[in-house]
Amino acid sequence: MPEPRPTSRGPDRRISYVDSHTEGEPTRVLLDGVPDLGPASALDRRERLARDHDWVRRLSLAPPRGSPETVGALLGPGVREDAHSVVFFNNAGYLGMCGHGTIGVLVTLGHLGRMSIGESHRLETPVGPVEGRLHAANEASFRNVPSYRLRSNVPVEVPGHAPIVGEIAWGGNWFFLAPVEPEEIRRDRLDELHRLASEIRHELARRGLRGENGAEIDHVELVADADHPGADGKNYVLCPGGEFDRSPCGTGTSAKVACLVADGRLRPGDVWRQEGILGTQFAVEVQMEGDRVTPIVRGHAYLTGEGTLLWQDADPLREGP
Repeated sequence: MPEPRPTSRGPDRRISYVDSHTEGEPTRVLLDGVPDLGPASALDRRERLARDHDWVRRLSLAPPRGSPETVGALLGPGVREDAHSVVFFNNAGYLGMCGHGTIGVLVTLGHLGRMSIGESHRLETPVGPVEGRLHAANEASFRNVPSYRLRSNVPVEVPGHAPIVGEIAWGGNWFFLAPVEPEEIRRDRLDELHRLASEIRHELARRGLRGENGAEIDHVELVADADHPGADGKNYVLCPGGEFDRSPCGTGTSAKVACLVADGRLRPGDVWRQEGILGTQFAVEVQMEGDRVTPIVRGHAYLTGEGTLLWQDADPLREGP
């Protein structure tokens, strides 16, 4: 049964947090004051959080305490003693994995004194373990879960746009990668990008196009060649809740690299530099695990705040509008 909401007056819940942004995309790491989810795998912890304590997600991300573009990360004990469990969530629900959020978590662990520069650390996510390393106070990398392309040459028609032939790939979340012209991915065209990506997602759903085992393709990634020195490609990523990723998207870039490896354009040891919509970058080194790519994603995160979230029973917007 879901946990009953508090009924007494005053701040019945206090949840401490640390905020950061990774290459422009915010992460909120929840620490003390969250419900005890018990000893369990990250997948089980995600299911328990969603089933019994979804108020935590809404309280921490919805206005007036949060913002829809922020990704939340709930830390807990890992199944292995040398690991942390982490559950990622956003304004729409729960994620399998989050690349920018992983870098934000690693930098936050360094800030809290739970991880040292040069140290590697295991994070258990609902879709598998990732290995993270803190390179500097504001720089980290992680070896992502095995990533791969499921389908190529998938045609999608969107009214008012040239025919699109894209790819379905896994990078910790399911993506449809749609190539567009470089001039289309610009900050002054955000409304057009949102409309195009939303129409693609609608068309995928209408046609029943899905990931492996019938999984929903909940991310759309528009990709193009880079037009700035020092980058190899650029993207715009529409996330499940309708927000766009301000960073180059770690799981989306992993999916992109997996497609490039499948095409023979990248090999083990190569580095792909992906630029996001704000002009920030992730550097991704290609590594393999059998026939799957295990990308090493590297980027920067910066602390933006820390504090305590308060739940007051009298507040009609304690879980958002």
